[in-house]
Amino acid sequence: MLPLLYIDPGTGSILFSIVIGLITTLYFLTKTAIIRLKVLIYKDKTKVNESKIDFVFYSEGKQYWNVFAPICNEFEKNQVKVLFYTSSEDDPVFLQNYEYISPEYIGKGNKAFARLNMLEADICLMTTPGLDVYQLKRSKKVKHYSHILHALDDATSYRLFGLDYFDSVLLSGEYQVKGIRELESLRNLPPKNLRVVGCPYLDVLSEKIKNLPEKSSDFTVLIAPSWGASGILSKYGEQLITPLVETGWNIIIRPHPQSKTSEPDMLKRLEGKYKDVANFVWDYNSENIDSLSKADIMISDFSSVIFDYCFLFDKPFLYCNNEFDHRPYDSGDLKETPWKFSVLKEIGVELNSNSFDHIKEIISEACKSETLKENRLKAKDTAWQNRGKAGEKVYEFLMEIKRTC
Repeated sequence: MLPLLYIDPGTGSILFSIVIGLITTLYFLTKTAIIRLKVLIYKDKTKVNESKIDFVFYSEGKQYWNVFAPICNEFEKNQVKVLFYTSSEDDPVFLQNYEYISPEYIGKGNKAFARLNMLEADICLMTTPGLDVYQLKRSKKVKHYSHILHALDDATSYRLFGLDYFDSVLLSGEYQVKGIRELESLRNLPPKNLRVVGCPYLDVLSEKIKNLPEKSSDFTVLIAPSWGASGILSKYGEQLITPLVETGWNIIIRPHPQSKTSEPDMLKRLEGKYKDVANFVWDYNSENIDSLSKADIMISDFSSVIFDYCFLFDKPFLYCNNEFDHRPYDSGDLKETPWKFSVLKEIGVELNSNSFDHIKEIISEACKSETLKENRLKAKDTAWQNRGKAGEKVYEFLMEIKRTC
């Protein structure tokens, strides 16, 4: 007969704790080893692909190609090599016959960030804000990070700390300098290298509109909202659309791309309500230039597409933005009203729900206003400098930085 072992409860509890502790320790040691192995694998891949790289451009997706196209063309013209990383498998960069621009798809989200966080290069240019704030980190082996703005908007329109940890920011106009400098002072940040280069994507669009078919004589209203609770489509919906439809004019609604993901039920409801209306269409195309060119006037809120429209086509717009919450954005830390919100009052007509019943008269008056036209031209000179030369100016700046790296 085998002897039975007796372990008193106190001793058993201690032994149980020891065993659990050993298992937990082993688990975390194994997990750490796996993470380190993955890091080494990524690091080795990075070294193979990115050794001795001067310039890396990173695009979050194909929607930013018009920002990068003039810049890539300038580097190609000057026979300067660039590694172009993108998070879109169907990015238009792959359709170009470049010799000096080498495109590569690096995945999306954390997969892309893992690659970028171990980057080895002299200069990295990107449209993505929030460097060193969330998952996207500064690599110790990148000498200079440069951000290029992708809209005619205040540089402080990003979520908090959007530009804080870049070495340089490329601007469309001098008006964007003040907000950045104020944030640097408030947050005790080193001054960034700020350079006005212009707006590459508007340079591209200004060439494209030359080849568009002639606009029809039918009066057309374009609704181009932002997304979310403050956007005019989700906030007003039928209250705004129905009076417009009743004018008999052609109505185009171009929802913000994010609306399809974040508020599909709202879109589905409105699509169903107006599906049989002959003078009403939805535009979900990837490029907005076709709808912009057809419109005689645009209605929006706080979307920067307002400036694309009125500066490219010199046409009026109505806007609703009186309840915009600045707190989640860098602009929320500023003492003064951002340029965008102050200039809207000069170049557009503010619209609120009380005026929807008179919207036909308001639109007609806006289209006749010479004062609005004069103010639009002044604002265009302020916001969109170096017109037609942005790619060249970016190239010149990055080559200057390269000489100091």
